[in-house]
Amino acid sequence: MDANAISSKKLIMIKDTIVKSVLDKYKHRSEVGIKKYNKTMDRNDLNLLDWLTHLQEELMDATLYVEKLKQEFKKK
Repeated sequence: MDANAISSKKLIMIKDTIVKSVLDKYKHRSEVGIKKYNKTMDRNDLNLLDWLTHLQEELMDATLYVEKLKQEFKKK
């Protein structure tokens, strides 16, 4: 086990339940991504434009989710 793996295993006490919930979700998302793509965010096979394209696509998806929820909210 390398030093990064050891340091990432340190127990951190989180008092804020919201922060803990978000951190748990990030951890789960990371695990799913690693399993699906066999890569971590430490990857270096993408250039700046590739990363920006991924970000743009994610933000476009987010705007679709917002629009869907707004329409659902208006129905009520």
